Amino acid sequence: MKIRYAGSTHVGMKRSHNEDNFFLLAEENLYIVADGMGGHASGEVASQISVETLANFFIDTSRDKEITWPFKEDRALTFDENRLVTGIKLANRRVFETAQSDARYRGMGTTIVSLVCGASGAFMGHVGDSRGYVVRESGIEQLTEDHSLLNDYLKVHKLTPEEIEHFPHKNVIVRALGMKDAVVVDVVRLDPKPGDVFLLCSDGLSGMLDDKAIEETVREGGTDLEKTCQSLIAKANANGGVDNITVVIVEFSE
Repeated sequence: MKIRYAGSTHVGMKRSHNEDNFFLLAEENLYIVADGMGGHASGEVASQISVETLANFFIDTSRDKEITWPFKEDRALTFDENRLVTGIKLANRRVFETAQSDARYRGMGTTIVSLVCGASGAFMGHVGDSRGYVVRESGIEQLTEDHSLLNDYLKVHKLTPEEIEHFPHKNVIVRALGMKDAVVVDVVRLDPKPGDVFLLCSDGLSGMLDDKAIEETVREGGTDLEKTCQSLIAKANANGGVDNITVVIVEFSE
């Protein structure tokens, strides 16, 4: 299958600077979105470290097949799953060590969501509440699970849409890169079909647009992926744009 992709980021309507970052590593079929946390410049530093570390790990392991990996492989996972998990764990270590070694960055962290298409399959790895979706003929599906206090609460309690909207700790993240020296990475195994459109985004998009609006915008954009990214960002800003907005779209075709 052929792969087409596009990505864009915007500061939004309320923030003074952009703490999001994304990376499109086409030669490795690796696509990444990260949403930094920590305020001032530290969130931007955390997200940049994470996307660059993950991308560079893929570049290094592609160039040198004998390179020593920083973490032990999980035999239950395929090569590409292990590669993705290891790269994200390495990114976590780099963010954590930077935060510990420099008072300016103390307490910084970042979410991450990434898609890789390798010889052993396609996989999505993530930590935090940046999301991965797929839009296909049957509709839109959220593939990732938010690592947030709200989502943990919803597993135990039923809330109305209004109660969810006014949940007092809606933006509290329970898992992110940089919070601890080790991190658990969730991996979703994918089965891409021709016509599938995968979308990675920070919560600046998913917090402003519901799934239906995201699906409609992706369908309206058709084959113009750059236009689709801009349309999603424009609609999120029109709805308030309270956070930075980052979108990456990856389309599979015959």
